[in-house]
Amino acid sequence: MADLASPPTNTTPPPTRRTAFAEGVDTVRAAATTEPGRLRIIGALLALLVLAFGAVTAWQTTDREAAADDVLHKSQPLSSAAADIYRSLADANTAASNGFLAGGQETAATRQRYEEDIDKAAAELVTAASNADPGSPSTEFITRLNKLLPEYKGLVERARTYNRQGFPVGGAYLRYANEKMQDDMLPAAEDLYQLENRRLQDDYGDATPYPWAAIALGVVALAGLAWAQHRNYRRTNRVLNHGLVAASAATAVVLLWLVVGHTVARSGLNSSYDNGVRSLNVLHDARIASLKARGNENLTLVSRGAETVKVTADGDEITLDKYDHEFTTDMGALDKGLALAAKLADDRSGEKPVATAESNMAEWKKRHTAARAQDDNGNYEQALALVIGGKDATGACFDGVDKNLAIALAHEQAEFRQAAGNGLDAMTGLSLGAAVLAVLGAAGAVLGIGRRLSEYR
Repeated sequence: MADLASPPTNTTPPPTRRTAFAEGVDTVRAAATTEPGRLRIIGALLALLVLAFGAVTAWQTTDREAAADDVLHKSQPLSSAAADIYRSLADANTAASNGFLAGGQETAATRQRYEEDIDKAAAELVTAASNADPGSPSTEFITRLNKLLPEYKGLVERARTYNRQGFPVGGAYLRYANEKMQDDMLPAAEDLYQLENRRLQDDYGDATPYPWAAIALGVVALAGLAWAQHRNYRRTNRVLNHGLVAASAATAVVLLWLVVGHTVARSGLNSSYDNGVRSLNVLHDARIASLKARGNENLTLVSRGAETVKVTADGDEITLDKYDHEFTTDMGALDKGLALAAKLADDRSGEKPVATAESNMAEWKKRHTAARAQDDNGNYEQALALVIGGKDATGACFDGVDKNLAIALAHEQAEFRQAAGNGLDAMTGLSLGAAVLAVLGAAGAVLGIGRRLSEYR
C-alpha cells in the first residue's frame, strides 16, 4: 500500500506584532508630514506643557505653604512650649529652695509660685504630648518627664516636712530633689527644647527654597507659546492668535505670581527667623541661665559647704563650693546671652527690657558677692537676708531679670508672628490659582490651534 503524502508544512514565521508605542510613533511621524498634523502635535504639546507647569507649581507651592504654616502654628510654638517647660521646672526648683531657706516661715507666695510652676509644667507636658508624633524622640522625653515629675514632687514634700520639724535631713532630701531636677529632668527638658528647635529649622528649610522646577517649566512653557505664535505669524501673516495670547497671558500671570509671591513669602519667613526666632532662642537660653543661677545661689546656702568641686586655677587645683561655682558659670552664660540679645534687638521695644535685665544682673552680682562675704565670715543669717530678703536681696534682682526677659520674649514672639504670618499670606491661594489658570491656559492653547485647524476643513 502506497504511503500517503505528508501535508505541506508552512515554514514562514507569523508576523511579529508591533507594540502600541511603536505604532504610536509611526502615527505621529505620519501626522508630522502634514500641516494639520503638525498643528495638532504642537497644540497637544503646548497644552501638556502648560498643564505640567500648573501642576508642578501647585505641588511645590502646597508643600512650601504647609511648611510655612507649620513654622507659624506648630514647630515654633512647640519650641517655645518646650522652653516654657524647662522654665517652669527650673523656677519650681528655685521656689522650692526659696521655701526651704525660709524654714518654717515659708511664705504663701513662695508656696503658690512652686505649685503654679509644677501645674504649668504638667499642663505643658500634656499639650506637648498631644502634638508630638507617636514614637518620636520628643514623645520619649515627654514620657520621661511625666514619670520624673511626681518623684521630684515627693522629694520636695519630704524635704519640707523634715525642714518644718527642724530635722537636718530635710536639706539632704532637697539636695536629692535638686540633683534629680538638675541631672535628669532639666537635661530631658533641654533635649526636648533642642529637638523642637531642629524641627523648626527643618520646617524653615522646607518653606524657604525657591520652586526652581516650577519656574523652569514656566519659562519653557512661555517660550513654547511664543515660538508657536511666531510660527503662526510667519505662515499666516496674522499678528495675534487669541487662543495662544490667552494661554500666554495665563502662563505669564502664574509665573509672575509664583516668583513674586514666593519672593515675598521667603522675605517674610527669613525676617521672622532673623528678627524673631534667633532672638527668641537667645532670650530663652538667657532665661534658662538666670534660673539655673538662682537655683544654685539658693542651694549654696542650703548645702552650707556640704557639696564641693575641685577646679584648676592658674595651674593649682582648688576646692570650691559646688553650687557657688555653678552659679558663677551660669551668670557668665547669662551675661553673654544678654549681650547677644541686645545686639539682635532691632527696635527700642526690644532693646529696653534687655538693657534693664543687664542692669538687674549687674546689681545681682554685687549683692551676691556681699552675701557670699557674709556667709564666708560665718554670718549665715545676714547672708540669708541678702539672698531671700526683701527688695534689697538678690531675689529682687533675679525677679527683675526674669520679668524683663519675659517682656522681651513677648515682644520678639509678636515680631515673629507678624513676619511669619506675612510670609504665609503671600502664598495663600497660589496653588489653587495656578491650577485654575493652567487649565485655562491649556484650553486657550488648544482653542488657538483649533482655530488654525479649522482653516484646513
